[in-house]
Amino acid sequence: MRWVRRTAAALTVLSAAGSTVAATGASGPYAAPAPVPALSAATLDARFAAAARDIAAARTTAVRTGDEDRARALAAFLSPGRRFLAFDPRGDGRAVEVFGDLRGADRIAVVVPGADNALANFDSVKFAGGGARALYRRMAAEAPSARVAVVAWLGYRAPATLGPGVLSADRAESGARRLAEFLGGLARVNGDARIALLCHSYGSVVCAAAAPGLGGVPVDDIALFGSPGTTAGGVADLRTSATVWAGRSSGDWVRFVPHVRFAGLGFGTDPVSPGFGAVRFDAGTGPHSGYLKPGSAALRNLALIALGHDSEVPRA
Repeated sequence: MRWVRRTAAALTVLSAAGSTVAATGASGPYAAPAPVPALSAATLDARFAAAARDIAAARTTAVRTGDEDRARALAAFLSPGRRFLAFDPRGDGRAVEVFGDLRGADRIAVVVPGADNALANFDSVKFAGGGARALYRRMAAEAPSARVAVVAWLGYRAPATLGPGVLSADRAESGARRLAEFLGGLARVNGDARIALLCHSYGSVVCAAAAPGLGGVPVDDIALFGSPGTTAGGVADLRTSATVWAGRSSGDWVRFVPHVRFAGLGFGTDPVSPGFGAVRFDAGTGPHSGYLKPGSAALRNLALIALGHDSEVPRA
């Protein structure tokens, strides 16, 4: 109990210190996105077009206000062939990008990122968009004839690593509601596809919070990697029929995070611990930000999970 109290006290201090960092962030003069129709097969193209208009408007604002990092990122978003289902430039921003054909896919992977994800770094392989692109290419390489799609889902307000939000599940719970709504729409776009949720770091907290409410969505696999914990005591608490996977690379600093939950801080049981009950997969030796890096063991094994090739996934 003494160790638990000390850990909780340390988390509280970090939370207070982080609030100073968070307070320095500015949302900028960006307008709210235009209303869009609910996601379905019939509205897919309208959603793509609406997001493109909002991205163009936000880029104009970024250029006008001298927000150079945002302007560069949004210019790349407008490159030919890129398609976004949702976009919101306010704050650090939200974006949902699609790789592949959602309507025709047999397997759809949804990448749910963790802390520090923002529009300005979206295309880095360390973050949502760049990692999802690398996953899509790896899935195509592993199964050239398979019909696959990948979604980079930065559809929630990701906390900052040095901010207070990263120490509690508050943002994960609000993100989980958004994720469940999105997955319901994805099922309306393509009711035949099987879905895999690939959830990194704080994103694993989001996925775990969403899992109990996904009974009507065809989610076959939930992979938790680089996870600090999920607030769940084990797989049974997720109340899902999906296969739950857990992996952590040997170079990931998250292994040093205390697996406690006290006074609303921390995330509890380690998903890679035997008691959690997940299927442990080999996540390689890379750093916390390297799971979706091209050429990594973690990327290959996550691609196999997303493809439904369970028997080919090396266990840890």
